[in-house]
Amino acid sequence: MAELDAMVVGQVARDLVLLVDEVPGPAGTAPARRRRELLGGKGANQAVGLAQLGARSGLLGVVGDDDVAERLLARARADGVDVRAVLRRTGTPTGLILDLVDAHGRWRYVEDLPEPTLLTEADVTGAADAVRAARAVLVQLQQPPAAALAAARIGRAAGRLVLLDGEPTDEETAGELLALADVLRADGREAGLLVGEPPKDAEAGLRAARELRDRGPALVAVEVSGEGNAFVWPGGELFVPLSETPTVDTTGAGDAFVAALTVGLLRDEPRERVARYAVAAAGATVGHPGGRPALTREAIEEQLGRIPER
Repeated sequence: MAELDAMVVGQVARDLVLLVDEVPGPAGTAPARRRRELLGGKGANQAVGLAQLGARSGLLGVVGDDDVAERLLARARADGVDVRAVLRRTGTPTGLILDLVDAHGRWRYVEDLPEPTLLTEADVTGAADAVRAARAVLVQLQQPPAAALAAARIGRAAGRLVLLDGEPTDEETAGELLALADVLRADGREAGLLVGEPPKDAEAGLRAARELRDRGPALVAVEVSGEGNAFVWPGGELFVPLSETPTVDTTGAGDAFVAALTVGLLRDEPRERVARYAVAAAGATVGHPGGRPALTREAIEEQLGRIPER
């Protein structure tokens, strides 16, 4: 029996969120209406989302040897995330992401993520036993290509569900990565880089998902920005519109989506249900500032009721 339901291979960072009415111009200032300091980074957000949905989740990432790392790891443990595989890099400050969000829900990131805060191939292979101990391996493609490929290879060799989040950026490894994956999730920008242009409507999203499924993954989920998500799998496809929810900050919606998608697949639920569940989880995240998910059964059920029927 696997020790964990899912191991997330990805980023861990301190997330500082500031809400302002308007972003100031050069030499300007603006008061922050609200400030949040959170455990963040795509990897950590996905691991927390998985735990909130009842999955036993683990995290493989890098933090520094500073006090910030201590606080972030304590927060992750309190969230129910297994952090035994997280590496403490000597002489490295923990990564920082500044999320500046204006009154229209538009965000701007300022990131301090030096190279030592990213995983190396050696880091991943050194944690191979922890990766194999999970039923699913979630590989965040913002990590260096060699590290992402190592994680996907370990997961595939162990017969685990391998999910890629993002867009392979390295031409030499992209083909193998896609062939190793059971699932690929790409946002609109990432899908555009993979197929030539971002999909603009439901049919274009489905067309892009079909093309990407032909490259290896059994299930592909592609975002159509501002519209919804296209899903294609063997014998079926579906476009799920976004839930009708006021948006404060879209940061983290994709991470909640990936967490819910993984949980639905591990439960072997019908693919149509999995698709709607993932979109509902994303909708449950956009109503508050910052990428930290807040996934409860009640929140997701409410969002399911807000997704228009097509």
